[in-house]
Amino acid sequence: MAKLTKRQKVAAEMHDKEKHYPLAEAVDIVKANASSKFDETVEIAMNLGVDPRHADQMVRGVIQLPNGTGKSVRVAVFARGDKAEEATAAGAELVGAEDLMEKIQAGAMDFDRCIATPDMMAVVGRLGKVLGPRGLMPNPKLGTVTPNVTEAVKAAKGGQVEFRAEKTGIIHAGLGKSSFTKEALNENISAFIGAVMKAKPTGAKGTFVKKIAVSSTMGPGVKLEVGDVI
Repeated sequence: MAKLTKRQKVAAEMHDKEKHYPLAEAVDIVKANASSKFDETVEIAMNLGVDPRHADQMVRGVIQLPNGTGKSVRVAVFARGDKAEEATAAGAELVGAEDLMEKIQAGAMDFDRCIATPDMMAVVGRLGKVLGPRGLMPNPKLGTVTPNVTEAVKAAKGGQVEFRAEKTGIIHAGLGKSSFTKEALNENISAFIGAVMKAKPTGAKGTFVKKIAVSSTMGPGVKLEVGDVI
């Protein structure tokens, strides 16, 4: 059996990996274990009782975190004319139409969110096989296909988080930084869980939320008392 590193020993002494903790206590543990030289991201993993392979069990949505993510988000916008100018003024890093499509087809994927005006979807549709698997395809239900590009860009940069259940029914998301106050992290985590609960699909049967764990980038996962946060 491999020996534990000094960091792993400290983490092991700090919490019981089999125990389920109230949210406030779990956040304290996560912050205490985030001892890297960089500002670690605080992440959540939710194990849901759904099978996303069935359309009526897909869980997907978007949430504007009350305290942002602490992450610098690069935004690409498909738009023309005045809308393109609006997107640039709002802070979008990549703005264009067919020219942007060609850049992406050539491998330029250095952005975290993709937004499009409705009239550009004929162009964006040709990138489905590239953007889709990365979760970057604009979607009107998520507010990323919209004529209000200024609002969409600002939301993306201001702490908006998209979520989607993986094939195994698990949702992962980054909800802040270890440098955030515990109150800010508590609020972000609670808001995110609330958004997932509101996105419960009609086809979900039995227990919807099975397990929840929070962690920092380099720290161990800390299990939450599901009943405490739902």
